Amino acid sequence: MSLTHPITVTRLTPILGAEVTGVELAGANGPQIKAIKDAFSEYKVLVFRDQSLDAEQHKAFARHFGALHIHPRFSHLGAEGDPELFIINTRADSKYSNGEAWHSDVSCDPIPPMASLLYVEQPPPDGGGDTMFADMCEAYAALSVPIRQWLLGLRAEHDGRKDLAAYNVRLTPDQSYPRAVHPVVIRHPETGKPILFVNGSFTSKILGLNKAESDATLKMLCAHIEGNPRWQCRVRWSPQTLVMWDNRCAQHHAVWDYYPHPRYARRVTVSSSEAPQGY
Repeated sequence: MSLTHPITVTRLTPILGAEVTGVELAGANGPQIKAIKDAFSEYKVLVFRDQSLDAEQHKAFARHFGALHIHPRFSHLGAEGDPELFIINTRADSKYSNGEAWHSDVSCDPIPPMASLLYVEQPPPDGGGDTMFADMCEAYAALSVPIRQWLLGLRAEHDGRKDLAAYNVRLTPDQSYPRAVHPVVIRHPETGKPILFVNGSFTSKILGLNKAESDATLKMLCAHIEGNPRWQCRVRWSPQTLVMWDNRCAQHHAVWDYYPHPRYARRVTVSSSEAPQGY
């Protein structure tokens, strides 16, 4: 397909991530969107710099990939504001910053989101606030054969209350929050690759194991995911940057190293069409 304005894709690492140039997302045409979708499937994390996007343009670009996901803070807890936007506003007096632990966004949903698109208009003045990503296809492939085979038969509970507790949020008796069971190893719906689908923020237990066994297994898997830079990349934010990632197979971690400066970001999330399927 010939592009009127061809995009350029440059790898961030041999394993994960790419920067995309040559496109203005607010006015991307059909061939450019097709090329972006192809790059997204291959690289899992895409970085677009120097993008002027208001909230509606941000949402419009995300809709090229599917319907927009509504975060549980709106659907379950009645938060105010635009339910299609998730605002991350870290200030000098903040006690917590969103995303400080490795995680996959809202994996506690029965159908977790397919993709997340985070936009930062202005990063902290001295830098910082980088986002790290990890490829869960590579993390699974790096496990030993006996462990990979054993994990194929397991299912794990993902409990949103675990994530809320990290921010010192406790539900009242009349409130609820998503909780779901997913296979520990899922199949990527487009590429067919196996994905290690557990994370430290939401995965509460592995079904069929006693607590000690479950805790030890999750501790081992999370240390494996988080500890090897071979399947990770690190994105440094610059003004007016949008980063989108495949939430099914890429975990992320937001680094809070910019105190006392603030950091404001806007995220739009794309729904998936089906629940995670076992491999």
